[in-house]
Amino acid sequence: MLPTMVATKKKIAMKCANRGLAWRLRAAGCAAAFVLVGAPARAQMPTMGEFSGYVRLDRTQVLARLAVAKPAAAADLRSTNLSNLDLAGVDFKRADLTAAVMNGANLSGANLSGCNLTVSFAERANLRGADLHGADMFSMQLGGADLRGANLTGARFIGDLRHADLRGANLQKLDGAADMKNQSMGLMHAVISSADLQGADLHEADLSRADLSFTSLAGADLHGARIFGGDFSGTSFAKANLSGADLRESTFIDTDFSQANLTGADLTGSVLRNVRGLETAKLGGAKGLPAER
Repeated sequence: MLPTMVATKKKIAMKCANRGLAWRLRAAGCAAAFVLVGAPARAQMPTMGEFSGYVRLDRTQVLARLAVAKPAAAADLRSTNLSNLDLAGVDFKRADLTAAVMNGANLSGANLSGCNLTVSFAERANLRGADLHGADMFSMQLGGADLRGANLTGARFIGDLRHADLRGANLQKLDGAADMKNQSMGLMHAVISSADLQGADLHEADLSRADLSFTSLAGADLHGARIFGGDFSGTSFAKANLSGADLRESTFIDTDFSQANLTGADLTGSVLRNVRGLETAKLGGAKGLPAER
């Protein structure tokens, strides 16, 4: 393991120890959850055996903890195992779900707004129609999750949404940009590859340096979005609204722009290779496009 990763992992453990979480986060492979450039294609999810140190709760116990929560003291659900529970429609009242495991859980229609979901797991979870606005989703693992129609407005997200279904989701003003001032472990960035964001609302979202390769953004609203240094290889923007978007220094290889609106978009310094559909797109005032198209 690289010295910088070792040092950072120790810092994380020290911070978690003050909250009684260090041993649980080690069991879950906390540091491995971060999405890094040059890391394996996907962070290795701990097996259920490795979650054995977590407190296993049932629905009744979760509701009991939430019932005694107060505005000044959110419910403590840190390092709990909520996998496969039916928690549909539950109001989590800004609970602390740091390092919680919710894989396969039914959280459809749940209110998770303002919750702390740092280094948590919700792979293959049903979050359809869930309210996650303003949530802290740093290093959250959501691979294969169903987030159709979910509200992520203003949430902070740096994590894994590979193969997730976000059709019709609201991601406006989502803060998913890589923090270039805090990269001691390498480039931590959002990974939303091979996902479905058809018809999603991403206007004014910041996903700078995010990996959106092989993702469908067909019909999505990205007007005014900032995705500086993004990877859009194999991505579809068919009929998407990219007007005024900041897409500088991004990668567009085998990207589909059919009937997209690129009015006023800035692609300066980007790599465009084997792109298609530009002849059908609205390009008024767009910058950084190839001279011949």
